[in-house]
Amino acid sequence: MKVNVINLDNKKAGDIELADEVFGLPLRGDLLQRMVRYQLAARRAGTHKTKDVSEVSGTGQKPFKQKGTGRARQGQKRAPQQRGGGVAHGPVVRSHAHDLPKKVRKLALKTALSAKQAEGKLIVVDELKATDIKTKLMAGKFKALGWESALIVDGEEMEKNFALSARNLPRVDLLTSNGANVYDILRRDVLVLSKSAVESLEARLK
Repeated sequence: MKVNVINLDNKKAGDIELADEVFGLPLRGDLLQRMVRYQLAARRAGTHKTKDVSEVSGTGQKPFKQKGTGRARQGQKRAPQQRGGGVAHGPVVRSHAHDLPKKVRKLALKTALSAKQAEGKLIVVDELKATDIKTKLMAGKFKALGWESALIVDGEEMEKNFALSARNLPRVDLLTSNGANVYDILRRDVLVLSKSAVESLEARLK
C-alpha cells in the first residue's frame, strides 16, 4: 500500500510503499491482549514478600497445655491465627514473566502496526532531525501536526538534537526501531515512523 510522507513542517515530502505483510494484516485483539499481558508481566518487580511461620520472631513453645484450660488448643505463638504470627500462603519473591512463542510476538507487533494503519493513525515522516536543541520549538511543531499523544520511532539510531528536543514533551515517547513494541504502540494515539524506521521494521518483520 502507498502512503504519503510528510516532513516536520507538515508539508508533503513524497510517498512510500508499505509492505502488506507488515502493515496490512487484519485486527487480532486476542493477540494484542496476550502480548500486552506478556510485556506487563515481565516488567513486574516481583519483590512482594511476607514472613511465614518459620520466619517470624517468637518462641515455638506451646503457649499452654493441651487440655483442661477450656481454651482452644494451640501449638505455638507464631501460628498464623495468633497475633504477630506468620502469614499463611503469602506472596514470595518471584518472577511474574511467562513464555510467549516468538512467532506470536512477531505477529502481534505486525498486528499493532496494521491496526494503526487501518485507523489512519500511522504517519510516516521523511526524517526526524532538528538543527537546534529547542523543546519549545519542537512542541509547537508537534501541536501543529496534531501529535498530542504520539509514539515516535526512528531507525537504528535517533538524531541527538531531535531526541533532546522532544524527550521532555508530555505524552510523547521516543524509540528506535529495535525498541518498537506492542504496548508502547497501543498506549499512544498516533504512531509516527521515519522512513528509516519503516525500512528497519520491514526488514525485521518480513
